[in-house]
Amino acid sequence: MRRKTQIVLAITFLVAALVSSFSYIYVSQMLRQRVTYARDTAAALDSQIAYIAAKAVIPDLADTRVDTKNPAKVRRAIADYLATNLDLNTVLESVAGNWPMLYDAAIVDVDGIAILHTDAALIGKAVPARPDFQIVQDAKFRKQLRLVYNPPTLYEVRMPLQLNGQDFASIRLGVSTVFLKNDINRRLEHAVVFSGISILLSVLLAAGLSHIALGPLERISRSLDSVTAGEAEAISEVEAGHDEYGLVTLKIAHLGRQMRDAKEIFSALKDNVDQIMGNLQDGLMLFTRDSRVVLVSASVERFLGRPRRELLGRTVKEIFTQNSSLGALVLDGFQLRHAIAQSEVESSNGKMVQVSLDFIQERGSPIGALLTLRDAESVRRIQDEIEVSRQMSASGRTTRGVAHEVKNPINAIVLHLQLLQSKLQEIDPDTRRHMDIIGNEIHRLDRVVQILVDFTRPRDLRLEEIDLRRLLEDVIMLATPEAEQHGVSVERTLGTEPLGVKVDLDVMKQAILNVVLNGMQAMPHGGVLTISARQDEDSVVTEIRDQGVGIPHDLQEKIFELYFTTKKGGSGIGLAQTYQALQWHYGSIDFETAEGQGTIFRLRLPAVEIRDEAGGGDGPAVAPSLSAPS
Repeated sequence: MRRKTQIVLAITFLVAALVSSFSYIYVSQMLRQRVTYARDTAAALDSQIAYIAAKAVIPDLADTRVDTKNPAKVRRAIADYLATNLDLNTVLESVAGNWPMLYDAAIVDVDGIAILHTDAALIGKAVPARPDFQIVQDAKFRKQLRLVYNPPTLYEVRMPLQLNGQDFASIRLGVSTVFLKNDINRRLEHAVVFSGISILLSVLLAAGLSHIALGPLERISRSLDSVTAGEAEAISEVEAGHDEYGLVTLKIAHLGRQMRDAKEIFSALKDNVDQIMGNLQDGLMLFTRDSRVVLVSASVERFLGRPRRELLGRTVKEIFTQNSSLGALVLDGFQLRHAIAQSEVESSNGKMVQVSLDFIQERGSPIGALLTLRDAESVRRIQDEIEVSRQMSASGRTTRGVAHEVKNPINAIVLHLQLLQSKLQEIDPDTRRHMDIIGNEIHRLDRVVQILVDFTRPRDLRLEEIDLRRLLEDVIMLATPEAEQHGVSVERTLGTEPLGVKVDLDVMKQAILNVVLNGMQAMPHGGVLTISARQDEDSVVTEIRDQGVGIPHDLQEKIFELYFTTKKGGSGIGLAQTYQALQWHYGSIDFETAEGQGTIFRLRLPAVEIRDEAGGGDGPAVAPSLSAPS
């Protein structure tokens, strides 16, 4: 069956189902409406009869022979009176004639004996119980239809009558399904005929319109075939027309041109990618979901010793073997679907290679993998160059600070030299004072220059592997007098495991002490200084937390600059020395601060394994004198 035929049949079936559903709803609502009408009519008559019975004038039974002390005789007397009430008899006799769906009407006492009945033969006799008409009204459509069209059944609608707050009798109106069916049949036949005609017309109309609407599908299909083959023809707006089909035709033609342009762009991009991959220093290999190579850079030939054309299209098991360290690492990563992060192994040609493997995912599903190969020696060389650049940057910041400090003494010297030259020609007692000023300024300039020399001078570090906890204990011991002077208590959290670092003991001790003393001086009214140390992956982190006033936001970028200080009498050297010392040891320093809450300094150093922990206690002694930080 053709797709067009399938669509026509689907649309036709959908319309037919829709019209049938509406017809079903219409018929069901019509039937329910008639049933509800019958129920409401009977209920209204019940209410009318109850009203007439309640308004009936009951004679004074005390003047009769009825024993008023006997409730049963009283009820019997009232029932006899109601049976002779002209209004009640008139209403009950009119029920069957005026309302065709009602079969009979009766007033029955609590014992089931008919007080009044449209059938005179049943007066004074027991009336059989009938099902409540509410069953028919509450039923669903199909059950309601069965109840009405099943063998004839009498239902009744009841309403109680009360005497002095107690049930005295009940009003019962009988509803015949025969009468109800006769009332419904005519309307139901019209509804069924109307629904059948509607369904037939809708099917024919849907089939015809869908056939006309889907007629151009064949031409659209041919246009798509030509686009797929790359032979899209240029179609003008006049040829296509302005209807929906014309717009679709124009869009297909436009899509064909876009696909042709995209194909040309893809070819150009492929050439550019091949050129880029040929110039890359790193070896890149892109694998598909089934571990097959689709992209290889030229540098891979240098790492694997095989030309690129032999690698494209092959699987990872065809390229690498378990015989080499590189192959075993890569194959294990693919087999376990485990990424490799910068692992250094030996390649087949004996060179050390840094390997990384990343699995590419889209919406949680793997779609490929990227293998990167780098020359380990080149990576280390680049890292050394970066470190040199960092040190040069630090030196530049230092030089700018020193130039600013040197400017003021030089200006003072020049000014006083000019005054001295004018006064040497005459005897003046102030000459000595100017000479003293010049001498003092020269000495100050000398100190500044000396600090600059010491700060920028390359230093030979005496590196040794130590437990950082021991170094921190030495720093705490040196800082204890300063802590007592400022009313500061020192708390330490150093753990039980050794924290191995490779540092120049004196330089690093001075660097950490600078930060500790700064934290104490930031708490002029006392407080708690917390020193903690822990290992974080490949680094050892030292945290120094104070409860001082914090560092203002506008000064946070300047605290590591040489000569920058906010303390009266401070030199602005301490934190700059700490920053430089951490750079020398390939570490880093950063901080977190909040004004009024304190500051946390973090010092990071590369972690090492301590080879001889027992011998670590014989390290160099604490330096006898240390310069004060800013």
